[in-house]
Amino acid sequence: MKSKGFVIIIAVIALFFIYNAVYTINETEQVVITQFGKIIGEPKKEPGLKFKIPFIQKVNYFNKNLLDWDGDPGQIPTLDKTYIWVDTFARWKIVEPVMFFQTVNNRFTAMGKLNDIIDPAVRNFITSYSLIEAVRNSNRQMDTFEIGIDADRKQEITYAIKIGRDKITQGILNQAKPKLAMFGIELVDVKIKRINYVEQVRNSVYKRMIAERKQIAEKFRSEGRGESRKILGEKERDLKQITSEAYRKAQEIKGKADAEATKIFADAFGVDPDFYSFTKTLEIYSESLDDKTSLIISTDSEFFKYLKGYQEKP
Repeated sequence: MKSKGFVIIIAVIALFFIYNAVYTINETEQVVITQFGKIIGEPKKEPGLKFKIPFIQKVNYFNKNLLDWDGDPGQIPTLDKTYIWVDTFARWKIVEPVMFFQTVNNRFTAMGKLNDIIDPAVRNFITSYSLIEAVRNSNRQMDTFEIGIDADRKQEITYAIKIGRDKITQGILNQAKPKLAMFGIELVDVKIKRINYVEQVRNSVYKRMIAERKQIAEKFRSEGRGESRKILGEKERDLKQITSEAYRKAQEIKGKADAEATKIFADAFGVDPDFYSFTKTLEIYSESLDDKTSLIISTDSEFFKYLKGYQEKP
């Protein structure tokens, strides 16, 4: 029984030693082995099962995959003295784990180094160029722009991009990358996440945008009023032209009718003048005399001759 217990104790101790002698590395990790604080051998970068001297050697794990750095938004003036908030981010990785262990030792300290190196580079490049350079990449015409009734007018470009946002971020990368290499860090990429005006400038920009919108709206209204007056003027001109033409044709028709009527009357008068005179006199009687009319005329008046009787001449 004593020998059996002894074997069990030896087995437990052996398992404990084996447990402390074995370690694993996955695909996203790399390892530096230290013995009493001193680095032993080359860094282990291949994934799999590894061995070390138990209790004496220590395994220091470091990431091998891409890591992220997200900078704090900062207020930076551009070359044209416009204050903006700039928010940047970067991707980095540990390429020299031994150097990384000897200089910064851990990821937390490495983030501080990234802050100390990338932030000044961002500030240096933003202050060296105008705002439009940090926002745009080229002089490409904007997809949307204001047009009025004169839609054929071409949009005027009032700026000229010489560097552009991509080259600015590339310059930040080129400036910061060598400074981080001494810490075993490779800076893979730097990008500007967001650019925004500071509150004071933003309020001023909003007011200017509102004023520009009002100016554009007033331009549309003015163009609309001008077009309305033009249409109304053309309508009045066409209306007068139509009325004048209609009046001319009416007068022509009326003149022809009057001439035809006069001709008919003249022909009728020429056939029987006495009968024509008689009928016209009767029309005058019916139009001018009624039961309330009093008329004083001479008995030898031509107007009275049909009232006292008409005798044909032999």
